[in-house]
Amino acid sequence: MNPAGMQNALEGQLLKATQVVEQQLDAEIERLDKFDEDDFEVLRQKRMDALKKSQQQKQEWMSQGHGKYSEVADEKEFFDACKKSKKVVCHFYRDSTFRCKIVDKHLEILAPKHLETKFIKIDAEKCKFLVDRLRIVVLPTICMAIEGKTQDYIVGFDDLGGKDEFPTEMLEWRLGRANVINYSGDLVTPPKIASEKRDTSVFGFVKTNKTVKDTQFDDSSDEDDW
Repeated sequence: MNPAGMQNALEGQLLKATQVVEQQLDAEIERLDKFDEDDFEVLRQKRMDALKKSQQQKQEWMSQGHGKYSEVADEKEFFDACKKSKKVVCHFYRDSTFRCKIVDKHLEILAPKHLETKFIKIDAEKCKFLVDRLRIVVLPTICMAIEGKTQDYIVGFDDLGGKDEFPTEMLEWRLGRANVINYSGDLVTPPKIASEKRDTSVFGFVKTNKTVKDTQFDDSSDEDDW
């Protein structure tokens, strides 16, 4: 097909698409024109009911500790959290591991933004049974659970760009990929790293050369039914 023919074909496709949109708009206008006062009242009531239900759900989540990033003391509190909340993000940390402090700062930002998910942390050195059961070897490790069952893990920072200076949006995107939060963005393409420069500090913390790996832990991505 010559250039002129291709141009004509393209114009024809655009015209058809425009006509389809116009027909849809005309149909919607016609539908609304037929509405009477009772119909609009029904729509208004449905909207009010939906808003009320949404508010009740938010209050229920907050009563369960959602909306903030908190620490659980032991395995019992961990299991209780996973039973009470449909979606849980748990950070296995250690005080002496610098990168765990980076994860803390990001999760503190995300917790109030995603009320649908409970964000918690637990000291890996105080829950040996749980660490063994989930076979955790690298700190920090973020465990993601839905309805009491592990769905995914973020081990170290490899999934987050492989650097300490990853943006909160990168972690949010990765959690969205695991369906453990309600993510409204593009799940296919990760957000870009804001800067390629490597700094000497992250969130005000001074970096060290200490490794994130601890050989006292074992590694696995096996699912575990809690």
